[in-house]
Amino acid sequence: MKYMLIMRATDETFENFENVDFDEIIESMGRFNDELIRAGVLVAAEGLDPTQPGVVVDYSSEVPVVTDGPYGETKELFGGFWILNVASQEEAVAWARRAPLAGKGSKAEIRRVTSIDEMPQDNEWIKKEREWREATGQL
Repeated sequence: MKYMLIMRATDETFENFENVDFDEIIESMGRFNDELIRAGVLVAAEGLDPTQPGVVVDYSSEVPVVTDGPYGETKELFGGFWILNVASQEEAVAWARRAPLAGKGSKAEIRRVTSIDEMPQDNEWIKKEREWREATGQL
């Protein structure tokens, strides 16, 4: 099963790391990612840009509204993620507990990634997606 570990940071988290050397951050993340790779559970891992260049698409009106970042509410921002292929949620939690840079105010949200195999296989859109995944080597 795949699980996504979503790193959520607060303003306090960002303040805590303002004076941390970037090389130290890269070293710490690199060691953790290497452990995930050696364990054979890492599917993907990416960091995210700061909020400033980002945008929000709000679907609460008939025509979606796009607004520039930073976002109005910055209590908990996604800073990056890992996707792990592990046997259980408990194993995903065990890996999340070992993640570096989980400073005061940080959280990791863990959510199972659903599989295309769980969708109705007779649906035309699921069939098209399965064809695309096969053609691109993702199945």
